[in-house]
Parts: sequence; structure tokens; C-alpha cells
Amino acid sequence: MKGQTYILLAVVFAVVIAIFAVINVDAVEVDYLFGTGEAPLILIILFSVLMGAIITASVGVIRVIRLQKELRAAKAEINNLNSPENPVLDVESEPTETNDLEENDDKVK
Repeated sequence: MKGQTYILLAVVFAVVIAIFAVINVDAVEVDYLFGTGEAPLILIILFSVLMGAIITASVGVIRVIRLQKELRAAKAEINNLNSPENPVLDVESEPTETNDLEENDDKVK
């Protein structure tokens, strides 16, 4: 259901942007770093939306890659801890609270 909500919101956002862009078809002057030019406002709006989507997606991809790397490292650490070369604590040899109580009961009797 969460994925469907995102898709629905993305479609609504795309329709709103398309309507906004189609309404603004006049030519406007654009100032670049190296000069000025004239372009239809619809292209400026669509280019801006496209660049925003690309930048947002690339940040998301970088985050996913970083999280996958952390997950692989955590899984490797878990595998190292569970390997036969790494001895696991022997539960039988460690004194527990119940064993201590039983020993004290035996001493009292």
C-alpha cells in the first residue's frame, strides 16, 4: 500500500507540473553564467524539474549503496562471530543465578 501511495503522489505531481508548464509557454530571457539567452518557459520548467529529480534520485542511490555496504559488513561480522574458529561461550560452564541458588540451598540443608 505504501508503494502505491508513492506512485499515486508521483503521478499527481507530474500532472500538476505538466499543467503548470503548458500554461507558461511564453519565451523568457535566461541568464547563464557565461551569457544570456531566450528560451520557452515550458522548457525551463521541465528542465528544472528533471534536474531536481535526477539530483534527488542520485542522492537516494548513494544512500542505498552506503546502507548495503554497512549491511554486508554487519553480516560478515555476524558470520565471523558464529564461525567454528570463534568459540562460543559454553553455557553449561558459566554459573547462572539459578545454579548459585541451588548450591546455596544444598549448603543450607
